[in-house]
Amino acid sequence: MIQGSIVALVTPMENNGAIDKESLKKLVEYHIEQGTDSILVMGTTGESATLDENEHCDVIKCVVDYVAGRLPVIAGTGANSTTEAVLLTGRAKQAGADACLLVTPYYNKPTAEGLFQHYKVIAETVDIPQILYNVPSRTGCDMLPETIARLAKIDNIVGVKEATGELDRLKIIRDLCADDFAIYSGDDATSCEFCLLGGNGSITVTGNVAPKLVHEMIKAAIEGNRKLAKTIDSKLVALHEHLFIQSNPIPVKWAVAEMGLMGKGIRLPLTWLTEDCFDTLRSALQQAKVI
Repeated sequence: MIQGSIVALVTPMENNGAIDKESLKKLVEYHIEQGTDSILVMGTTGESATLDENEHCDVIKCVVDYVAGRLPVIAGTGANSTTEAVLLTGRAKQAGADACLLVTPYYNKPTAEGLFQHYKVIAETVDIPQILYNVPSRTGCDMLPETIARLAKIDNIVGVKEATGELDRLKIIRDLCADDFAIYSGDDATSCEFCLLGGNGSITVTGNVAPKLVHEMIKAAIEGNRKLAKTIDSKLVALHEHLFIQSNPIPVKWAVAEMGLMGKGIRLPLTWLTEDCFDTLRSALQQAKVI
């Protein structure tokens, strides 16, 4: 089971939106040095929605190659088209990813049965560990615990990223699924408590800018050390909040650039963080002592 702090990695870009592979490689090395437990590439934070298929798969392959087996790589391969999700998942497997993260189909608003059939087809078509991803605030689709429990019975569906921020869902899902089914927080603000309650880790945006602290906090929480986990998390509270001061990944890309880890590239329809937010976010970075 992949556990711990799983960074939802930003995708470095040039000013014209081209992928900055040199900075991408540097980011991978930075996370390995800082103790990040696993890398998620091509998630929401990686701007998967604005990369075409070949770019998407090329970035996955680059990260797999850069990591070179030193920690697990999870590839974001979800889509609102089941056919496209199967294709991306197959290509991620070919690239050498250790697992795939598949967001619920967005915009379509499938029924619970449609969700089940969507994931069932992908799991049966591509033999790679697969993690469900429930983020209704973005997709307009809420995958309920009962549907997760049905899907958890499929051998290569190994976990779920639960990003509602509703802590009571953790116990419901845990009670419905086998002990070896991984449940990850997808909400930085509640990730500490989530892991203290039995979660297996956090797929984190904050981990982009404070990877060592997030790793140490999640590790302490998984081990049940409430005092230490909460002490570390208190240094991250401002980041958890202000990294979402505008739509993710706008603030986190600004923060990573502010730390000197990459340039100022982002793709439309996203735009660079507005200047009125600079001081607020810079203060949060200073509170976490990362700048």
